[in-house]
Amino acid sequence: MTDRKTAEIHRMVMPTHTCPYGLKALYLLKRKGYAVDDHHLTTREQTDAFKAQHQVETTPQVFIEGKRIGGYDDLRRYFGMTVRDQNAVTYRPVIALFAMAAGMALAASWAAYGALTTVAAAEWFIAIAMCLLALQKLKDVDSFATMFLNYDLLAKRWVPYAYAYPFAEGLAGVLMMSGALMWISIPVAAFIGTIGAASVFKAVYIGKRELKCACVGGDSNVPLGFVSLTENVMMVAMAVWMLVKPMGIGLGH
Repeated sequence: MTDRKTAEIHRMVMPTHTCPYGLKALYLLKRKGYAVDDHHLTTREQTDAFKAQHQVETTPQVFIEGKRIGGYDDLRRYFGMTVRDQNAVTYRPVIALFAMAAGMALAASWAAYGALTTVAAAEWFIAIAMCLLALQKLKDVDSFATMFLNYDLLAKRWVPYAYAYPFAEGLAGVLMMSGALMWISIPVAAFIGTIGAASVFKAVYIGKRELKCACVGGDSNVPLGFVSLTENVMMVAMAVWMLVKPMGIGLGH
């Protein structure tokens, strides 16, 4: 029987702060089957002295069989695991948002009609997605507006539109979900959706520009393109459907 692999970790555990990366590194080591000697750096003086001794700039620091591996990202690389690039473009936020919108729409359909596949479920999916997208933008309207001004045709001509857009999208989504005041929600959704679709199409497919999408807020790394175009097309499609849908089907019935 072979001896259990050993490792040691030096991490900050102070009364007012516990390093989250230290916790993640400790968990990863244990998950990989290591017996871990967990050293706590409980004061700023201890932490600074440790950094100076080992000539490192950050903690935690992991040692395996006496050899320094480094911090949490270095430990992941040591085990052959991927390390996320914080600056890399990704569709993950949008996928998560649309998945949550779909789940909420299906739950609402089941609660209201006892069935998942209903016309209302499709309507609720779009309306909820609009609300969630608006919420992401409203977390930091100024940051959203700054990114939005890179490509939106109307915002470039009239800057206040960039600040009004999230509120308009959220209002249209809420009203469409309720089935109320359609005389407001339909033109609002149709207007901002049409302008948005035209702006994205011009920037990406005509101008061939590589930009980040402001669809999930100004701090995202989602690339501008198909996702943002889909958001706007969905709003226009929803507006048209709510205008022409058969009476007695869908929201409010």
